[in-house]
Amino acid sequence: MSDDPTRNVALLIDADNAQPSSLDPVLTVLADLGAVNVRRAYGNWSKPGLKTWAALTLKHGIEPQQQFDITKGKNATDMKMTVDAMDLLYRGRVTGFGIMSSDSDFMPLVMRIRQEGLPVYGFGSSRTPEGFRQACTRFIDVTGLAVQEELPPPRPVAPKPVKPAGTAAAPGLTLPPPIMVTAAPVGEELVKLLGDAWKAAKRDADGFASVSEVGRIAGNRSSFDVRSYGFSKLADLIATLPEFRAEVREGRTYVKRVR
Repeated sequence: MSDDPTRNVALLIDADNAQPSSLDPVLTVLADLGAVNVRRAYGNWSKPGLKTWAALTLKHGIEPQQQFDITKGKNATDMKMTVDAMDLLYRGRVTGFGIMSSDSDFMPLVMRIRQEGLPVYGFGSSRTPEGFRQACTRFIDVTGLAVQEELPPPRPVAPKPVKPAGTAAAPGLTLPPPIMVTAAPVGEELVKLLGDAWKAAKRDADGFASVSEVGRIAGNRSSFDVRSYGFSKLADLIATLPEFRAEVREGRTYVKRVR
């Protein structure tokens, strides 16, 4: 993974030829290249078959790019996606690309981007033609991405009572109930997100990964904020999770998944 968190990655999705279920692991893998700040999905959104993708555009902050089927048998979506990729390339603000498609028509596009010195990660099915696979810097068969193990049910974080000022009550005076400061429960979805990020991060011989790297990878898949869970730092949150073990080395926190 790059040590430069400012690297800017573009993910372009051929919604007609990509699996919605693979989006989360794709975003995790792309953390190798940097932050996925440009996210676009292309297709004719009036088609019922894109309903699942339409829902994911909201969940993951993806820009849906509409392209009508102008002529039967001709794919204007591929052309639109190619034009946008070249625009992004020549603006010079993107440092890497991810392309989700099993369509070999994108092979010339991938080769052209790589000629400019930028990496291109391809994500497709096992039926993706060899030409497109070999053109990519890395090609990942999405059907082969690891299936994550089932995790235990959520564990709620107990509310913390705040003691009101002036605890001594005058005789016959009843104090109001304590003010409760509640935080969002740390559930299995967040534990899974952090576990996936740990697996994708660079780990040492003992299995420990940098918390900052884990957080950066998780940030590609989710916009969660540790403050929503009552913590100021990700390291503090992870230290409360029995699924992980954290240790500090020279002022830096490292984490390991233990269960």
